[in-house]
Amino acid sequence: MENQIQVENYRIQKPEMWAGNIGDQEITDRIKDSEFARKQIDEGRDYCYFLDKKYYTSNKENSEYLCMAYTLNEPGNLERASVSDIIVEENEVYLIHRISVLRDGVLIDKIPDTKIKVLDSENQSSGGVLSSNKKINITIKDLRLYDVLILEDSRIKVFTDRDFLRKEFSKYVWVSPDNYWAYGSFKFTFINEREQAIAYKKTFFRDEQGNVLEPEINRLKKGERFVIEEHNYINPVDSGREIFPYVDFATESNWKDLSNYIFPIYEEIFTASSLKDFAPNLIEKLDAVAGQDEKIRFAIEYVQNHIYYIFNADEMNGHKPQAPAVTYENKQGDCKAKSVLLKVILDYIGVEASVVLVNFNTDYYIKYYLPSLLSFNHVVVKINYKDQEYFIDATIRDEFGLLENRGFIYFMHYLEIKKDQELQVRKPHRFSYYCVDEKIDFNVQGNTGKLHLTTTYKGNRANAMRKYFKSTNKREIIDSWNSFLFYGLNYSSDRNGTDVRNIFKDAAIDVVSDDKKLNEVRIQYTAVVDNPYYVDPQNNRFLMYFDRNVVKASARDFMHKDLPFWHNFDSEKYEINLYTDQKIDTEEKYTVQESTINNPYFDYKSRKKVAKNGASVFIEYNPLTNLEIPQEEFEKFRNDHHTVADSNFGLGVDIIEPGFLNSLKFSFKKKFK
Repeated sequence: MENQIQVENYRIQKPEMWAGNIGDQEITDRIKDSEFARKQIDEGRDYCYFLDKKYYTSNKENSEYLCMAYTLNEPGNLERASVSDIIVEENEVYLIHRISVLRDGVLIDKIPDTKIKVLDSENQSSGGVLSSNKKINITIKDLRLYDVLILEDSRIKVFTDRDFLRKEFSKYVWVSPDNYWAYGSFKFTFINEREQAIAYKKTFFRDEQGNVLEPEINRLKKGERFVIEEHNYINPVDSGREIFPYVDFATESNWKDLSNYIFPIYEEIFTASSLKDFAPNLIEKLDAVAGQDEKIRFAIEYVQNHIYYIFNADEMNGHKPQAPAVTYENKQGDCKAKSVLLKVILDYIGVEASVVLVNFNTDYYIKYYLPSLLSFNHVVVKINYKDQEYFIDATIRDEFGLLENRGFIYFMHYLEIKKDQELQVRKPHRFSYYCVDEKIDFNVQGNTGKLHLTTTYKGNRANAMRKYFKSTNKREIIDSWNSFLFYGLNYSSDRNGTDVRNIFKDAAIDVVSDDKKLNEVRIQYTAVVDNPYYVDPQNNRFLMYFDRNVVKASARDFMHKDLPFWHNFDSEKYEINLYTDQKIDTEEKYTVQESTINNPYFDYKSRKKVAKNGASVFIEYNPLTNLEIPQEEFEKFRNDHHTVADSNFGLGVDIIEPGFLNSLKFSFKKKFK
């Protein structure tokens, strides 16, 4: 092997005693073709002869062991096996026990053909992500198609004082293997060597008919093991519509005890921190701001924009926050540091605020997980103001507005850092404003149409639109609007393939106002359209405007069996005016059609005003958002969205062509329609 000097991030040695010891002959004996193996290989499926995985936890370390043998029958699989990367955390060591191949019945040691490089894993440092992680790059020479590769390795994470939370609590989630692979033998073992009992919960396991079983909860005392073992195994989960079975392991506890464990750590920081002592200049600026609403806005935007966000992965593994005086002095900190500083500032101005633990990535699963502080990966601030709850992410940048106008954060579960707390579920949310409020005017004279759109964005939409216009070329923005209108006006049906720049002439778009206090951005788009009518194959002419953003395709297409539908749509309002110098059919079904939907999860209303030369539609969509829709109520929800999609998301008018024969044709069509 090219690397003779062992470094602290990896070693080549035998497994630890808890992992066991497997000899060459046993390895060879376990790699036997069976009828099941031959069937999988003949079907082109990657095949794993055996996979033994063990997870070991004590109050001093967490470790994982893996021993597996799998085929290299596919060129892509061979390529991935030849070069791989292993990421290790600070104080984590990667142990290589065996790298071998079985070739023509002979077991060959490949460690001499292995090249190992240790690299810093710092590819995001310029974005404020700091980590002491190392990347171990492993290159194995002379792997050949149809080899069987045998890998045996471990990862050992020894706790430091900074890992006080990991010393005290264990958290591990085993997820059933990917259903792409077939396994001759599959075995997972969890070993508890902690002083405390570890609870485990089996969730989303299924019976033979595929029905989800009730979760099963048990406990492991010190020295006990949990084992799952399968033979001739292919995971039967329908991964597109079902959740993979998993087992959640966590130090036995409850939410109340966990909140009482974490609260004193934060309370010590709060009580030792006085804004008057470390930030007199900030206080001077705060005192000069008139009105409590503006003071709150100033406090939030100061922490968001003036304190640089640094995500320190090593620090996040614990829960002890940086002192706010240090955060203020250094003008940088992670989510805990920024949230604590914001709370201290809000305390000074007399606003009730608390720090809460969340996990946006696994929010849905927290209700199923066993109670654990290690289930959370982010910290935000909860503000109670004027009988309303607001959640502020202090790490966000370029967010504006008074408290009620700021962007809404979507998540459901959180643990408030106070005494005697339980896991809390947020209330559903109704917007006090329209996130999108758009007026469309399309006026046609002769064979030319003048298109005018005015759109007002609020909340998250306003924040996103500011960033979009700041970072995107104007020509690209105009092309984006043109492309949207190409479909909205149904030109995609009669002139598909035409360059949109040749359809929308003199197109222009600008931000006409930006109210940072109301967090409201107003955009104006104008264009001239030659040949403005959509013409069908029978040469009938129409003016149409249908906004497909109003149709919630994700709601209509949702098919998951286990996951409830997560409702997170914005409130919207549209006024669409289509007018022409031609006579229109004022009684056409879809032109006059209106709708009223009163679903428990959204209200939808479209109203029409029809004249002899055009029509208008007024659409309002008001959702009850930030919640899961129970499966027994989902079909009604889906069907109501189908109703929206049934020509209730825009407006179309039919042109009555001039001339006596065309009038007769129109009358005949109406009579026998």
